[in-house]
Amino acid sequence: MHSSTGFIFVLNINGIGAEEMLQTIERGTKLAIAALESNFVQLKFPYKLNFAITYRCQSRCVTCNIWKLRPTNELSINEIREFASKNPFFKWVGLTGGEPFLREDIVEIVEAFNKFSKPYLVTLPTNALCDHDMILKKLGKMAELSIPMIVVTVSLDGYRDLHDKIRGVPGNYDKAIDLFSRVRELGKEKKNVKAVIGYTISKFNQGQLEKSFELIKKDLPFVTYGDFHINVAQQSSNYYHNSIDIMPDRDKAIDDIKVAIKGRGLPKSAMDLIENRFLKGLLYFVKSGKSPLRSKSLDASLFLDSTGNVYPSIMWDFKIGNIRDTNYSLKELWEKREVKEIRKLTKEKKDPQAWTSCEAYQSILADIKNIL
Repeated sequence: MHSSTGFIFVLNINGIGAEEMLQTIERGTKLAIAALESNFVQLKFPYKLNFAITYRCQSRCVTCNIWKLRPTNELSINEIREFASKNPFFKWVGLTGGEPFLREDIVEIVEAFNKFSKPYLVTLPTNALCDHDMILKKLGKMAELSIPMIVVTVSLDGYRDLHDKIRGVPGNYDKAIDLFSRVRELGKEKKNVKAVIGYTISKFNQGQLEKSFELIKKDLPFVTYGDFHINVAQQSSNYYHNSIDIMPDRDKAIDDIKVAIKGRGLPKSAMDLIENRFLKGLLYFVKSGKSPLRSKSLDASLFLDSTGNVYPSIMWDFKIGNIRDTNYSLKELWEKREVKEIRKLTKEKKDPQAWTSCEAYQSILADIKNIL
């Protein structure tokens, strides 16, 4: 199970030229305006895309069954370019999998969205099992596209033996440590590249965050709790294809989340404020089983799977349609009865209750008065 990337929204203007700085400010402003508008009005189209570009995966995770799928007929690069050209409004593009770096054309995919949507933020999770030289090379090419922020989440669900057991791949921990270190080094040269650690609390590592942090810190002395993005394992039939028995024990999950909140300390930036709001929302969700805020699915964001199916979110198995049937445009889909039905359900909070970073940040940004 990939841990989705935490929200990163800070103007990244150090060490760049004047023209690139202006582009960064322009893109960041457009994302900020879209997020602000979502506080008051129904957006015409989403500003965030969650896109599983492939379901191929080398992991054997006990928390996720994506690796058991045998994906066929996944969207080609030409189809993705067509989709990007006809829907040029994504200011935040989250590319996930499976393992996204198994797509040899991943740079071309990023190029397509960069050409038409000009996103401020591109996020990519990885299990660290692909060749690291290849990953670094591709990230370097993405960085040259002048996208203000490219955030790579390296999945790491515990100390060495624990992580490898959860992932089902011996040696995965060491690969994750190596890749995180190398992406961090790349970020010193390419200022628009950032690495974070994605840690998902499940019944298989519940109560182990503090121990995991201390042991990981022995291999990464510079790491802090601020480098960790915490999620809680949840059931999703249209994305993870898993079952509810992965959920952690309530009290142990609460203890882990409290460790993360305490470890982060007082917020030092707007990003910290938003991340703290996410963690507090996670506490509420674990305690109550309910989302702390109303979903912004099909308003601020959508989930697109690797074969072109459109869903409200990774947690909501309600198929809206397929972009191949609408000539790759969302406009026709957005006029369907199902979209109106879903928006009605979200307003009444009758949608599946969940709190994952793929969708939670849009809800937080649509409730901006309560972030401070």
